[in-house]
Amino acid sequence: MSTVNTAFDYIIIGGGSAGCVLANRLSANPKNHVCLLETGVSDKTPLVSTPIGVIGLMDSKKYNWMFNSQPESSQGNRVIYCPRGKVLGGSSSVNAMLYTRGTPSDYDHWASLGNEGWGYSDILPYFKSTQHQERGANEFHGVKGELNVAEGRSKHPLGETLLEACRQAGYQDNDDFNGAQQEGIGYYQVTQINGERCSAARAFLHPIIKRQNLTVITEAKVARILIENKRAQGIEYLHKNTLRTLKANKEVILSAGTFCSPQLLMLSGIGPEEELNQHNIEVKHHLPGVGKNLQEHIDIITTNKSKKANTVALRPVGIAKILKDIWLYINQRKGFLTTSIVETGGFIKSKSELSDPDMQLQFIPLVMEDHGRKKSTLLTYGYSLHNCLLRPKSRGRISLHSSDFLQDPKIELNMLSHPDDLAAMVNAVKINLNIFSQPAFDHGRGKSICPKQENPTDKDIETFVREKANHVYHPVGTCKMGNDHDAVVNDRLQVHGIKCLRIVDASIMPTLVGGNTNSPTIMIAAKAADMILADNC
Repeated sequence: MSTVNTAFDYIIIGGGSAGCVLANRLSANPKNHVCLLETGVSDKTPLVSTPIGVIGLMDSKKYNWMFNSQPESSQGNRVIYCPRGKVLGGSSSVNAMLYTRGTPSDYDHWASLGNEGWGYSDILPYFKSTQHQERGANEFHGVKGELNVAEGRSKHPLGETLLEACRQAGYQDNDDFNGAQQEGIGYYQVTQINGERCSAARAFLHPIIKRQNLTVITEAKVARILIENKRAQGIEYLHKNTLRTLKANKEVILSAGTFCSPQLLMLSGIGPEEELNQHNIEVKHHLPGVGKNLQEHIDIITTNKSKKANTVALRPVGIAKILKDIWLYINQRKGFLTTSIVETGGFIKSKSELSDPDMQLQFIPLVMEDHGRKKSTLLTYGYSLHNCLLRPKSRGRISLHSSDFLQDPKIELNMLSHPDDLAAMVNAVKINLNIFSQPAFDHGRGKSICPKQENPTDKDIETFVREKANHVYHPVGTCKMGNDHDAVVNDRLQVHGIKCLRIVDASIMPTLVGGNTNSPTIMIAAKAADMILADNC
């Protein structure tokens, strides 16, 4: 294969949430020549821009990596589906668009681990500077950023039923999960603009993509980072069946995500020595923590049939409503086609003595199973309630199947491996069933679908959890920030022991935050951009 050599100041691997922010910030100075590489395709398709398109994106090989875990021993050797965006904007182009940040204590905990500059007071300015909050600016929100944060334009009637049931169960209202406190239930804000998805690509990349000093290459699969004398020199990537080389004058920045960033480090010879030797990869730098510390929000869904035709379903009444909503979307950018699917929910404490919520509720006015891929469930009128554990104790890892860069990473989620997590998820099911039992649902409550038993015992629920527990697409931690034995980057996100190489994505989070991870990833990238520019001035 022929080789093409080109040089840039900064090479960014991955055009996802972090990569788009970095491309924007680093190329703002015309003296910086920046190259952004994305394995996937352009995001300019109605499937991405139309919010309801998330249903189709869930099993789209064109826009989704569609990863699968290894058989999970703690869950009956089930293989767990792990969708990730393979498109400009990354997972921000295929997610449910919920804008949440976690709690101040999440980031203060990062700082307490020795990560200077990552406490809540340090990172709040980056949340604000990247955001355009349509409600207006205040102590917690900004209006001058690129990422549009809006009220949802679709409010399904059952969403209010869920909120009333939560009130009856003793939970309080909260109109801003990113404000003075996180606890409470209400409507989620979404990353949308004028009823369309506002991904990281739309917010940060589209407006500046014609900058003369920015090169964006799609459908480019990076094979390895070129390391010489403990310094990142550039990359090797496959594009249009040709293996090409790019040189980095200043830095290589790895933003391939929690699954692919550690994989690419190992393919480049950076990682646990025993893992690299197993696949006959030359060890450039022994870094034992690469791929370890994988964390994911463990989730369980309870579903009920509805006696009324008041939910989303491919039945006569439901189809008529969908046709009306198509007209509304085309003409007004309103209606159910603008939905995030998850319109209502919130953050709750499983025990009153907790200082912060430990569970997140997400309500869906349809019957959902297998990440929405089981389309036959749409023939049933019903509703579903997610309950996810915000700070699980279970840890997994990422490793390699082989030295072939075209193979998927080896994903071991290891969910429910910690007994406390299993106990918490049993409790989560009880919380959901209690909410569904409230008077607000009396007018249309049908039979329980999941779990099947109407009055399940703890043993029944534990079996149900092992058979059905999943996650909500928030993997983090596999290149964690810190200074201990398993840390991969320091608090400036520089890879330990390697010069001119940084990692900027959710993989650097030492611990999961208590909320959706897209806006924290954007925050990380904005903060990283300032550090990169300061270190290379």
